[in-house]
Amino acid sequence: MTIPDVTTRGPGPQPGPLSATPGVDAGALPQLQSPGFSPESARQDIPILHRTVNGHPLVWLDNGATTQKPRQVIEALGAFYGTANSNIHRGAHTMAREATQMYEAGRSAVARFLGAGSPDDIVFVRGTTEAVNLVAQSWGRANLGPGDDILVAVLEHHSDIVPWQLIAKETRARVVPIPLTPEGAIDQDAYADLLSYRTRLVAVSHASNVLGTVPPVKEMTALAHRYGAKVLVDGAQAVAHFPVDVRDLDADCYAFSGHKLFAPTGIGALYAKPEILEAMRPWQGGGNMIESVDFTRTTFAPVPHRLEAGTGHIAGVVGLLAALNWFTSFDRDAVAAYETSLMTYAQQALSTVPGLEVLGSAPERIAVLTFTLAGHDPADIAQWLDRDGIAIRAGHHCAQPALAHYGLESAARASLALYNTSEEVDQLVASLRRLQAA
Repeated sequence: MTIPDVTTRGPGPQPGPLSATPGVDAGALPQLQSPGFSPESARQDIPILHRTVNGHPLVWLDNGATTQKPRQVIEALGAFYGTANSNIHRGAHTMAREATQMYEAGRSAVARFLGAGSPDDIVFVRGTTEAVNLVAQSWGRANLGPGDDILVAVLEHHSDIVPWQLIAKETRARVVPIPLTPEGAIDQDAYADLLSYRTRLVAVSHASNVLGTVPPVKEMTALAHRYGAKVLVDGAQAVAHFPVDVRDLDADCYAFSGHKLFAPTGIGALYAKPEILEAMRPWQGGGNMIESVDFTRTTFAPVPHRLEAGTGHIAGVVGLLAALNWFTSFDRDAVAAYETSLMTYAQQALSTVPGLEVLGSAPERIAVLTFTLAGHDPADIAQWLDRDGIAIRAGHHCAQPALAHYGLESAARASLALYNTSEEVDQLVASLRRLQAA
């Protein structure tokens, strides 16, 4: 397969000067070179960041949709398929044992990454969407009924809304939206008022994919538990930006997608407390999830295997393991500090673009900057930026209720990751200024 317009070049742009964008007060900005981390140490491992698009060096600002992959992940996939490809768990030969060891090493790595008590608390899924559907169809079908409430924050991704609507219709439960404040934070007073002994589950994102909002999940979970409700946390946008400890959060369930964490597509993980997993009946039946089968009775394997029917995405787990090893080789706190400083720079730089408005101003947030530009459709903005090699997202971002909170149907979004630089922010701002002047 040939990729058009690909060039080989050096490791990519270095962080630009703090005052490269006209109108930005360099003295008011934090130092972008966070002690213990430089974006260049990440960029040098990401091959795709060294290509060009439309004659310009690629500026990848669509990390909220998917992150780019380090060579360690790409090489791990090739090595697996080239030397160890086999099905797992059921084979007695050498390669089956090797593949099984890698697969289960991936499970252990995810458990460590999330702070889970045991690898057995981790179920491999295709991603966050499948994880939420698994909980809805397995736990939800057994535990929801007429008159029960499912509280879902308005800022949620559709993947954390639609599964609950489907199971609520089936069980005659009710999905209740938790409203937002004008700043784009979850209205905590409204949340407290909505909670009752009818509340069976609270679904909330650890970080919003459209507003960047980071809700007080630990406090929300503690409050929900007072009413006996369970809490599912969508961590798809969170895990790449700050450390997560599911036991400290006391989350009943926590889900994430590998492709938003520098790993391959089609792989993700669900953490759930042991008592939750034990109470979850199989959602799908087939191989790998059984102990024995005959035509009178089937006995199921213990968790987590009984929730992983069929042949899983073995190479995906190998890639996820490589991604976790790569990502955790950096100082996580230093990475978070760098991203915060880069977000602050980006906010101030974007504020110099005439007619540009960033949505949401919650005090706790990740580096997701969704915006509108007066006189321009979001899709046209994205196409204009693409001419300059700058990739952003435009549309409803699978979060239509969150956009509707601002009276919008679509918006543009620039989302940053640890390998982005202030120079790339400057290029984004310069291109937007040219668009306004066109």
